[in-house]
Amino acid sequence: MHPRHRRVLLVRVHCAHGTRQSDATAGNGTRSAVRRHRSRCPYGSVTSMIRLVLVAVAMLVVACDATAAAKLDAAAVNNAQFDGSEAKGVSATVLKAQILLDRARFSPGLIDGRQAENFTRAVSAFQAANGLPADGKLTRETWDKLVATSSRPAIETYDLTRKDVHGPFTRRIPARMERMARLPRLAYHNALEKMAERFHISEQLLERLNPGIGFRKAGQKLLVPAVTRGDPPQDIASVEVDKSARQVRVLDPSGKVLATYPASIGSQEKPAPSGQAEVKRVVHHPTYHYDPEFAFKGVRSKRPFTIAAGPNNPVGSVWIDLSIDSYGIHGTPDPGKIGKTFSHGCIRLTNWDAEDLASEVRKGTKVVFKDEAAGSVEQGSQ
Repeated sequence: MHPRHRRVLLVRVHCAHGTRQSDATAGNGTRSAVRRHRSRCPYGSVTSMIRLVLVAVAMLVVACDATAAAKLDAAAVNNAQFDGSEAKGVSATVLKAQILLDRARFSPGLIDGRQAENFTRAVSAFQAANGLPADGKLTRETWDKLVATSSRPAIETYDLTRKDVHGPFTRRIPARMERMARLPRLAYHNALEKMAERFHISEQLLERLNPGIGFRKAGQKLLVPAVTRGDPPQDIASVEVDKSARQVRVLDPSGKVLATYPASIGSQEKPAPSGQAEVKRVVHHPTYHYDPEFAFKGVRSKRPFTIAAGPNNPVGSVWIDLSIDSYGIHGTPDPGKIGKTFSHGCIRLTNWDAEDLASEVRKGTKVVFKDEAAGSVEQGSQ
């Protein structure tokens, strides 16, 4: 056989009938091979198939390069430096900044390594508190001030315990509140959710930091954000709820900002209160009592009902009761939506921020509402 007849083109394509591999012999046998393949797959020609293979290979190379470039581990985050570029996607530099902001009580909400709205607000608040132009941009001067707040690594190692992985968990939680009321507890769904909330991080990013970890076995070592905050500030004069900025601030007697937290604050249908209130009490692990007079969208019950306590309770893990009847500052089962959605009139924080605020206030602490209209948000009320 002539050497050119021994050149074999192996083409692997995906078509409506599944994955097929055709052997098209170059030379005189090419036409019959192409005719046979055309009968099985709609792509029409070997040339077209080659183009498809080349495009697929190119896309795979780009994806691999992007994955390598965005690799995250303890060294990448702890050694991250300011470079002045605008990060796209998950960034080690942004992740480190979020952790430092969280520790300094200028909370970015859910830590996800991305330059989103809550991160910008946290940076702006930190800048204002440190005498810098409060534009929300992570500048060199802002970065240097932020890094100077703590010498601890941003990422640390944590050993999963038996208590972490054994629950108890509530695997399935219905969306409708009436059905939630049938459950004995509103616990975490699983250990992954529990660990993500403990370390203030999105579940997706926690998994990315710990590839191959199933979050089911005690003794496994995790890479987690080092978000332990220091002792709560003592000299607290008031709490300010800023509706337009969707932010809660803790102030000292001089008006200095001691802490900030992103928040979901009321809605046009059920706005947050105005004026001034005070803290009546703090309730940890609250149950949730629904009154039909609330007339929440999607709730059909004409009778009151009670939902059991737990971090996935509608008011989360803590309730800060205010002197305005039925209003409070509380946690949430959905930390990723804080600052991006409306609430049913109350002030909603992530569970960890609500718990931190609860440790700072006491009975009689003044709560002041700034009455600017709430701006547009990404999603509807919930």
